[in-house]
Amino acid sequence: MTTQAPGTTPGPVEQMFAADEASQRLGIELVQYGEGTAVLRMTVTPAMVNGHGIAHGGYLFLFADTAFACACNSHGPVTVAAAADVDFIAPAHEGDELVATARERIRFGRSGIYDVSVLRGDEVIAEFRGRSRTLRSTQHEEPQ
Repeated sequence: MTTQAPGTTPGPVEQMFAADEASQRLGIELVQYGEGTAVLRMTVTPAMVNGHGIAHGGYLFLFADTAFACACNSHGPVTVAAAADVDFIAPAHEGDELVATARERIRFGRSGIYDVSVLRGDEVIAEFRGRSRTLRSTQHEEPQ
C-alpha cells in the first residue's frame, strides 16, 4: 500500500484521483494503491439505481474504470484508457458497499492490460478488463 507522508507532495495517483470530479461526486474512496494496483470503495446510492431496482451498469463500469485509472497511472506518466469491457456477474443494490481491486497483468511499450474485480463482500459482481496507453507528453491529449 502506498500512503502519502504529511507535508509531502501528492503522487500521480493521488493528484489524478483528487482532480476526478466524477469519482469524487459519487463518493468513491481510494483505499490503497501501489505499482500497478489499486483498491477503491463505493456505496451504491439511490441515484445509482436503474428502473429495475439494481445498480445501473454505467456506474459499475465507472467505478471499475476509476480503479483501472489509478492502477495504470501508478507508474507516473499520464496514462489513459485505450479500450475496456466489463462482464456483469451479479446485480448490486442500493446500500451495497462495493470494492474494486485493479491489478496490472502486463505492460509492453506504452500499452498495458489491467483486470479489475468488483466485489460485494466476498461475491464477485463484475469483472472489467482495461487496456491502457501512456501518452507521449504529460499534456491531456488523445492516445496515439
